[in-house]
This record gives sequence, C-alpha cells and structure tokens, in this order.
Amino acid sequence: MSQRTNSLSATSVPAPAKTLQPTVFWRLAEDIPKPLNWGLMAASIGVPLLLWWLITTVGSVDPKFLPSPANVLEAFQRLWSTGELQIDTVASLWRVGVGFGLAALCAIPVGVLMGSFASIRALLEPVFGLMRYMPAPAFIPLLILYMGIGEGPKVSLIFIGVFFFNALMVMDTVKFVPKDLIEATYTLGGDRLQTLLQVIFPHVLPGILDACRINLAAAWQLVIVSELIAATEGLGRRISVAGRFLKTDEIFVGLIVIGVIGLTFDLLFQYLLRVSCKWAAQKR
Repeated sequence: MSQRTNSLSATSVPAPAKTLQPTVFWRLAEDIPKPLNWGLMAASIGVPLLLWWLITTVGSVDPKFLPSPANVLEAFQRLWSTGELQIDTVASLWRVGVGFGLAALCAIPVGVLMGSFASIRALLEPVFGLMRYMPAPAFIPLLILYMGIGEGPKVSLIFIGVFFFNALMVMDTVKFVPKDLIEATYTLGGDRLQTLLQVIFPHVLPGILDACRINLAAAWQLVIVSELIAATEGLGRRISVAGRFLKTDEIFVGLIVIGVIGLTFDLLFQYLLRVSCKWAAQKR
C-alpha cells in the first residue's frame, strides 16, 4: 500500500514549468551582437529611404510637395557645382562653432561650481531656471536692436539658447557625485581645490560630454532660426529662400545636410567619450 501511495504521489507532482528566455532583441540592459547592431542601424536609414523612393515612384505625388530622392540628388549636385551649398554650410558651421563653443566654455565651469557649492547654486539656480524657460528666439528683436543684423545677434542667440541648459545639466551631474568619494579624498589629505579638479571634474566628465552632445542639437535649431532673419548665407537662409519659390528639393537638401552634420558631430562626441573616459565607456 505504501509503495502504491508513493508511486501516486510521485506521478501527481507537476513538472516545473519551463521559463521562456527572451530573445536577443528583447533582453533588458544587455548588449546585442554586433552584426545585429549594424543591421538595425542600417535598417533605420535604409527603410525610410526605401519608403520615400516607393512613395515618390509608385504614388502620384506632386514633386513640389515631395520630391523624389533623384530630384534631391540633382538639386544637391546643382548647389554643389555653383558653390552655394559650401558657402551656406561653412557659414552655419562657423556660427554654431562660435556660439556653442563660447556657451560650453562658460557653462561647464559655472555648472561645476553650482553643483559643488550650495551657496553658488542658491545664488544662480533661480535666475538660470527663469532664463531656461524663456524661448531663445524671443530675444531676436532685442539682439537686433542692440547688435544690428550682423553676426553678433546670430552667435548670441545660440549662446543664450545653450548656456543656461548646459550649465544646469552639468550642475545636476555634479550634484550626484558620491559623498563617500569626496570624504575619502579629504581623508587622504586632499584639499578643496584638489578635490574639485582631480576628483569631481574627472568623475563628471562623461556627463559633461553627454550634456554638450545633447545641447549641440539645440545650437543647430537656433542657427536655423537666426538665419531666417537678415542673413545673406547659411543653411537656414537657403531653406527659407527655397520655400518662397517652392523649391522643395532644395529644402530637402538643406535638411539632409544639417542632419548629416549633426549625426557626424554626435558620433564624434561618442568617440571622444570612449577615448577620454574609457573607464566610463566600459561601465555602459
């Protein structure tokens, strides 16, 4: 009887359910194989281009509203052969480089000080928070009134639109530096200046580079806005003039050039992060 009972109990115990492991595509916080990574990156660009080509080739779409990739390529070659595209690109690059460079040069030390010292944070954070919510394009009439219609207001607009955001993002990065790290530095004999320059700044450098990478996109948006008013060259002016004469193909050329330049700078920032902060890149 006991043997029969044991056999029944053994057969009545349900087998453990098998848990389905997520596929490589859906694993949380894990890297994917490089072939899949490159394939997905290629698809993110190739699929929209294919859809664009299909819509303009198969569908009956007026080229004035949506030019085909061939039309855009012809417009690119036309503008390149006349040299207009190079002039506009260099003008926009110069404005973004100067405005963004000055903003980053000023915002990084200010943000580090605000994140490190509560007194400076209490002094500057309210006014910075106020300025952050003021749209930078709203300053255009004042900048033209104060500086005229030259390069000054264009560069200043980019500076205003980037400086406050960059400083506050750097401040937030510094605020989360572990206090144990700072206390350990003091224990080992470091003074306040050494802690700031040799401990805090290297620790937050990856966050600073990320903040600059993000705010560079805002700089490009602002330069286009600034070039819509009283500019003789620039990609923003090129887009504006093309829109007046319904040259949609040239509008697409300007947009694509801006996108390619922005993506190039984004990849450069990521490369700089991997090279200068290898310890941070390994943690990601």
